[in-house]
Amino acid sequence: MAKRVTKRRLETNERLLDAAEKAFAQHGFHGVSIGELCARAGYTTGAFYSNYASKDELFLALFTRHSEAVLKQLGEAVEQALASGDPLATFIELASVVDEETQTWFLISTEFTLYAIRNPEVAEVLARHDAAIRSGIAELITPLLATASPSGVVAADLDMLLRFVVAVREGGLAQSLVEPTVLPHGELERRFLPALLRTL
Repeated sequence: MAKRVTKRRLETNERLLDAAEKAFAQHGFHGVSIGELCARAGYTTGAFYSNYASKDELFLALFTRHSEAVLKQLGEAVEQALASGDPLATFIELASVVDEETQTWFLISTEFTLYAIRNPEVAEVLARHDAAIRSGIAELITPLLATASPSGVVAADLDMLLRFVVAVREGGLAQSLVEPTVLPHGELERRFLPALLRTL
């Protein structure tokens, strides 16, 4: 029988997610116990297990929350870009902004990705979540890509293109966090992606 979603349960869940996000960013996914997460949120472990079966499940809930926020931001960026004189360049400029939340999520997700690589079952679940957000992004940017290529991009190519963009985004972010004075945040995306997308 499904658990009834009450206002109190929603508040508990949000506090657990907030506590997990901060703890994972500071100490790593494996560096904090469920008990410590609960203490940070002001709950007992019973509250945790009434919402999640494991830390893995908690991370995936964080992933979903983050994905929803990203899709909202990208949707707003697409609207602004389509109203500009150079939609692709404008969108990439808006989408390549790196704030504190972006950096926090990068730390959390990178560590969980390494954990997933070592655990095939976790990798399979993470891959499904990754595919879902790529699908959402593909839907958002299709009108944008049409401004550069009226014939459009077929779905299979678009998924591979998004994989490439994610690789550039995450690889560039890793380098810029290590060498912020040498490689400013978003520089690789701003410099190369507009020309690449127009070529494709």
